[in-house]
Amino acid sequence: MVNSLLLVAAGGALGAASRYGVSLAIARMVSTAFPLPALLVNIAGSVLMGMLVGVLARYQPEWQHDARLFLAVGVLGGFTTFSSFSLDTIVLLEGGELFQAITYVALSVVVCLVGLYLGLLITRGSPA
Repeated sequence: MVNSLLLVAAGGALGAASRYGVSLAIARMVSTAFPLPALLVNIAGSVLMGMLVGVLARYQPEWQHDARLFLAVGVLGGFTTFSSFSLDTIVLLEGGELFQAITYVALSVVVCLVGLYLGLLITRGSPA
């Protein structure tokens, strides 16, 4: 258990630092009010997650469990949790769970946006 936590923590630190660095680099190259850095990080993280899961599923190395913890949960989870969200959605779709996938996507987006707004209301004391 401790080893698993350390793998996730170390990977998460690398992923979060990478997200910050990539976002800064994109923001320096492109000046826009649109959240392009976050969008590009989310897309890149999702592509990388798909590649990682595909490689691990194809070759099934002995160290697959540790690789998933460090790379998928840690690095890519720290880089963007959107990659985990995307993977969970695709797993549901590939498992024939269309209703659950749609529900998961809708609830994730809507409830998280409402949650953030409620958090702002709580701390601000009035509507934005």
